[in-house]
Amino acid sequence: MISSYRAQNVIFVLIGVAGLLLKSWFSESIPDFAFSYLGNISVSFAVYFIVRLAARDKLNRILSALVALFIVEVFEATNGFGIMTNVYDHLDYVANAFGVALAIVVDVFSSKILRIDLKTSE
Repeated sequence: MISSYRAQNVIFVLIGVAGLLLKSWFSESIPDFAFSYLGNISVSFAVYFIVRLAARDKLNRILSALVALFIVEVFEATNGFGIMTNVYDHLDYVANAFGVALAIVVDVFSSKILRIDLKTSE
């Protein structure tokens, strides 16, 4: 059976993917930001939770964030590992870091809420 924490991480990965997929929808209200940085933030957010899932709690949040940040920044520096072609923008690195930082904040707060829910249901 999948634990609540793992299920929560899967949901957050899906939220990150949804942000990426909905990028064009957001482009109507925030066109420059959506096209330039929303994808970076969404993917970085999702990658953090993918790392958390893959690590199976063997890495703490900071190490998970460093691994996720390393992955997305290397992806950026190598222009999508040579698979994708992007326009270079140095602010993409900042957007990636913001996405990982946002993921940490969401992880911390959702874990506190999850613990509260688990305590109240006992």
